[in-house]
Amino acid sequence: MAAHEAHILHWLDSAPQTNEVRRAMALILGAAVAADHFPGLPLRISELGASAGLNLNFDRFGLTLPEGRIGPEDPALTLSPDWQGTPPPLARFQLAERRGIDLNPVDPRDPDQVLRLKSYIWPDQPNRMARTEAALSIAQPLVDPGDAGDWLMRRLADPVPGRIDFLYHTIAWQYFPDTTARTCRAAIDRAAARATPQAPFAWLSFEMDDQRPGAPVLLRLWPGNIAMPLGRMDFHGRWFRFARNPAP
Repeated sequence: MAAHEAHILHWLDSAPQTNEVRRAMALILGAAVAADHFPGLPLRISELGASAGLNLNFDRFGLTLPEGRIGPEDPALTLSPDWQGTPPPLARFQLAERRGIDLNPVDPRDPDQVLRLKSYIWPDQPNRMARTEAALSIAQPLVDPGDAGDWLMRRLADPVPGRIDFLYHTIAWQYFPDTTARTCRAAIDRAAARATPQAPFAWLSFEMDDQRPGAPVLLRLWPGNIAMPLGRMDFHGRWFRFARNPAP
């Protein structure tokens, strides 16, 4: 460490970006519930704090549920968490558009940036590395650099008829400055107010609260101002506990 001080400090210039692929199970569940509530409409997804954008491809991941596997026939990877409880009604869904925002997005085409991304994975977790590499194999540069608030204001400025505007963030909101969080909330409130059955709005959050273990997965749907607590999930997606009553 003494001989390579400058090199080591260089790797500490920015905060770690874990890109936890297993958190995508919350996105798959939320998208399937939203598609069940607004049948026939594909999703236009937007991710806050997307880093390399690996989870923007959650529609290409398989998910093993107590009742069987859902997802594409040839998934890039399959998530198999420990489940407790019964899932809510789930529908097949399609993504029509995907985009994310991050202060320091990782370009999945750049070997140096990919190496940095992998360096944040703990060395005793080869399965986690394998999932990350599988997600990287299909990743595209889908993440814009910049402030989440300004980006979301533009992203949700106008309704998109024939689409479910599906916004999500996973363990990201707590890192936003107050001004960014207020701007994001203003954009969300505006999108919720103008939502219609032909251009609905869905907001899925997986963020820390004051309870343990894990954190809550909450889906909100408009029009109707419907709040659906889907359950609690481990921070790294190792398990999911469905809500006893996931109804609105």
